[in-house]
Amino acid sequence: MRYCHKLNIVHRDLKPENLLYVNNEDNALIKVSDFGLARFMATKETLYTACGTPNYVAPEVLNGQGYDALVDCWSLGVILYVMLCGFPPFYDEDEEVLFQKINSGYYEFPSPYWETVSNEAKDLICKLLINDPSKRLTAEQILKHPWLSETNNSVQQLQFQVSEYKKYKTHRLVRFV
Repeated sequence: MRYCHKLNIVHRDLKPENLLYVNNEDNALIKVSDFGLARFMATKETLYTACGTPNYVAPEVLNGQGYDALVDCWSLGVILYVMLCGFPPFYDEDEEVLFQKINSGYYEFPSPYWETVSNEAKDLICKLLINDPSKRLTAEQILKHPWLSETNNSVQQLQFQVSEYKKYKTHRLVRFV
């Protein structure tokens, strides 16, 4: 996203389904896909179009107050949360209730799902899922966060992530069929 944001491109629909591995090899590159809602943004331009996938949309999009590239950073926070535990930080069957939850900005790291996740990873999520976009990390700042930049991070097996994500994905597919 740093590359896109440097080119003044806002994706506006980041979600796990739009992140694709180049191949099946270990450490394969990940590419972002589906730029159908993306927009070139002039410097200091404010966008107002309400768009994106409900679970991943930033509060400023929902509120119609205008937004910029930081909506992608919010979405990255939601994606990271989902990747580490298998379910989203904000969820409800009712879209109106879901949007209220997103606007509240309240989420938790429930046990036992988050017990093996590092404090640094949780810190990065907390710095992305901030309702005030002026306090949210930029794509450039994300890359400098200790969880991504320090080489001494230990690798932990995420016990619940795969099974919870399968349940979440199955539930979403059934809901939209």
